[in-house]
Amino acid sequence: MWPILVALLAAMTVVLERSLWWWHLQQRTRTRTLDESFEAISEGEFAKAVEMTDAPGEPLLGTVHEGLLHAHSSLLGAMQLRASNELQEGERRQWVLGTLITLAPLLGLLGTITGIMRSFSFVGEEQLAPTKVSGGIAEALIATACGLGIAILCLIPYNYSTGNWRHYRARLERTINHVELLVQSARHHGHDLEEFARRRALEKAG
Repeated sequence: MWPILVALLAAMTVVLERSLWWWHLQQRTRTRTLDESFEAISEGEFAKAVEMTDAPGEPLLGTVHEGLLHAHSSLLGAMQLRASNELQEGERRQWVLGTLITLAPLLGLLGTITGIMRSFSFVGEEQLAPTKVSGGIAEALIATACGLGIAILCLIPYNYSTGNWRHYRARLERTINHVELLVQSARHHGHDLEEFARRRALEKAG
């Protein structure tokens, strides 16, 4: 039961940490500001867009910001790099829940088997052996029940977090694609983001 208890503590810790992380992400997301930055990019107001997206704690705005600042080298590459870092943060510790979903029932089954083996050691020793055997088997089955309970406890948050991560990835991909289209549209109207980013980089270097 000690390994099962450790698995339970690990599961509760990861579930709590991931729940808080997704909740905090929802609080940080600023959809209206993102839409306003899109409008600024489409109109060629790149300086305004850079200022609006200067929000390190907001993943979508931060992704756009990185792309705008490094458009002279690679707009798409800069945004994809930032997005990959954000996605890696969103997927952190998911492997723990995935492992416990499989490991916890196996630990419970192992506890049951060892418990039954120990119970049958009483057979033939005395008249009360059947009582001890049945009692030992009942106690051994508790390990399986606990292992299954931990797996169930992990399964629902794991699927929830996985769904959130996929939705998060889709939002980042849509944001990147949207910025690419807006930059191309602005270029057709005479607004060159690469030239703006190059001048800004030179000013920062000077």
